[in-house]
Formats: sequence, C-alpha cells, structure tokens
Amino acid sequence: MPDRPVEVEQAGIEHIPEDQRHGAPGRVFTLWFAANLTVADYVIGVLTVQVFGLTVLQALPVLAVGNLLAGLALGLSAAMGPKLGFPQMLSSRSSFGRRGNYLFGGLNWISTVGWFTVNTILGVEAAQTVFPGLNFYAVATALVAVQIIVAVYGHDFIQLFEKAMSVLLALLFFGIFLLTLPRLNEALSFVPSGGSAAAPSLGALGVVLAVSFSYLMSWSPYASDYTRYLPSSASGRKVALYALAGGAGASFAVEVIGALVGSLTSGLGFGGLYGLAGLFGPVAILAIILGAMAANALNIYTNSLSALVLDVKTKRWVAVVVGGLVGLALSFAGQVNFELNFENFLLVLDYWIMPWLGIVLVDYYLSRRTTVQSSAEAGSLDARALAAYLVAVVLSVPFMVPALRLGFPFGALAYLFGGADFSYFVSFFVAAGLTYLLRRPRP
Repeated sequence: MPDRPVEVEQAGIEHIPEDQRHGAPGRVFTLWFAANLTVADYVIGVLTVQVFGLTVLQALPVLAVGNLLAGLALGLSAAMGPKLGFPQMLSSRSSFGRRGNYLFGGLNWISTVGWFTVNTILGVEAAQTVFPGLNFYAVATALVAVQIIVAVYGHDFIQLFEKAMSVLLALLFFGIFLLTLPRLNEALSFVPSGGSAAAPSLGALGVVLAVSFSYLMSWSPYASDYTRYLPSSASGRKVALYALAGGAGASFAVEVIGALVGSLTSGLGFGGLYGLAGLFGPVAILAIILGAMAANALNIYTNSLSALVLDVKTKRWVAVVVGGLVGLALSFAGQVNFELNFENFLLVLDYWIMPWLGIVLVDYYLSRRTTVQSSAEAGSLDARALAAYLVAVVLSVPFMVPALRLGFPFGALAYLFGGADFSYFVSFFVAAGLTYLLRRPRP
C-alpha cells in the first residue's frame, strides 16, 4: 500500500493490519533526523558552554555519549512498532495492564504538551529576533495552527513533511556551522566563566550528560507511533539503527553547533546567532523556527494518541486540536522566565520515562511477553510491573536533584556524582532488573 499523505489518517490507536502496512525502514532515519535538527538541541548546546561551564572540547565527548545512549533507547523502542503494529503507549498496556497504563498515558500526554509548548515559545522568540515588533500571541497562534494541520493529516503526511525538513534543515544548520568556521580557533579556546580548560567539574559533566541524554531519550514513548505502519517483516535491527543514527546524529550535530555559537556570543536568546550570521541572520533564524515545527509535528500527533490510550472517546483529529489549543494556552502563560525552567523540565522527564522504559524493554526483548495479542487483550492491572516501577522510583530518590529543593532524602547521594542528577540510570536498571526477576518462569 503506498503512502497517502493528502488523505486524513483514519486510524487511531488500533492495530494496523498487514494490508495497510507500507514504507521502508529508511524513512525512520529521515523522520528522526529532521525531528532532532531542532531548536531545543541548539539551546542545549548554548547552555552547555554559557551556563553549565564546559568548553567546546570538553563538551564533545559528553554530548556524544549522552546522545548515543539516548539513541539506543529510541532505536530499541522504534523497533517494536513493525512487529506489534500499535502506538508505543498502547503496547505499554501489555506490561502494566489497560488501567494500570493510564498513569503512563497521562504522563506522556503531559510531556508531549510540555514539549509542544517549549518549541512554540522558542519558535516565537526566534521570529521576534528578526522582527522585534511581532506580537507573541499572534505568531504563536500561527505556528500552532500550521502544526495542528500537519498532525491532523496524520502519519503519512508527517513522514513526507519530515523527509522534506530533513533536507532543508540539514542545509540550513550546515550553513550555520560554516559561519562559525572563520572563528573556530576562538570558539575552541573559549573558557566559560567558572569553568576550567584543564579539568571540568564532575557536576558540570553530569548535568550536560543528563540534559543531552534526556532530550533525545524523551522521544522513546513516541517511537513506535512512526514505525507501526511498516510491514511486520521489516528488520527490527535496521529500524533500530536508522532511528539511532538519525536521532543521535542530528541531536549531537545541532548541540555542537549551539556550543560553538554560544562560545562566540553572549546571552541565551537568539540575538547572538542573528548577529553572528550577519547578512545571513534571517536564514539562520529560519532554521530555528522550522526546527521547532519539525519537532512539534511529532509532539502533537503523539499527544493525540496518548489521549486515546486513556480511553477518551473521541476521534484522533479532535484530540490533536484539543492538545494543540492546550499547548497554545500554556505558551501564552509560560513565556515569562522560560530559560529558568527549561533545564528542570528536561530533568523531570527522566523521572517517569526511564523506569517505564526499563520495564517495557525487558517485557519485549527479554521476557518476550509483549505481543500483538497481549497488547490488545491486556488485563486491568499488572501489579508486579507497577510494583517494580514504584520501587525503582523510590530507590532513585536519593540520586534526584529536582528543581524544588525538597530536602532529605532527595539528592542525599547525588554528591557521589558531583551533585548531578543520575537518578534516571538508577531507576532504569532497578526497574529492568526487578521486572526480569519477576517475569521469570517459576519452577
């Protein structure tokens, strides 16, 4: 069956039958490549040198490790789609039960709306860099309207949109990189205030690792949404590798570009990039705006599927419109003190996603209990999975460094990592280990 990008997708969260499957694994690369040539990655790169205190050379290996680990999580999640034919959050029912999965469907709905809001605010701020007189509310409304239209048309239109964006954004961001080359020595010799060219602090390394890992990893609950239409015979290994290469490659490249620009300019806004680009300033800002739209097409589409996983009785396109309007309202309210909350938002994402991911991956790859049938006919609650999740979260609390200083026991052991928040690794491995032990056949 060929793609039908000009027809509104009729499927919601139901299983995609084989006669409706189409496409090749290679499309997974272009989708995740475009979705990560985005404004959020650029901001992470700027924050790395201007706030977190690493030099560009110190940041390179940390950003590479963070994105490779996160790309692996994304790839393993994406590879589930062809075999199961379900969206990611629906197949999660196999692990937690239909009602037990409401918690995670709800959290993913909040996360997707949050990212939609973040990218909308950044896209408007970028536009205002070129045209300072632009009305925030009018521009945000226009951006959201376009993104809603893309998501309403659905899966095939999104695949076409992201394929086009992968080429256009690659050229635009490569152009930004070329603008930094005449001052490359200056960028590489830059030492941030409070940083050190010799030995970065463990805390700074940990924060950059956490933030770079968090952004790309946070796509994992979306991953199968964009591979469920592939034929069930599609190679899971190829799908995983394409998702890893596309997502990690784009995310790492844009974060490095952000770090280079951040080392040559001052301020967290887009004025530094605009000034650095000179006559090409509007083109550079266009890359930021289009990158926000490429990511938000996925955010609002997956948001609608997460709403349906909660057994909300409505059509997918209605859920898209509702989610888009909620994101628009939040962008109106959240434009004040935005930079202050961005890092905290990234870190909080890890708290719920990582233990969920540990359980889901074990059930699919090791226990082999996640199937089409177990997802479609899940019971009400799976007490063992929910218990493993709760234990993993509780045991990770001493390693958490939340935005609000909650006192003991939060962060009691974070000093082991220089004050950086590594609770997500703890919760992932505890949840995965407990799930594997609980799923083992009894003698």
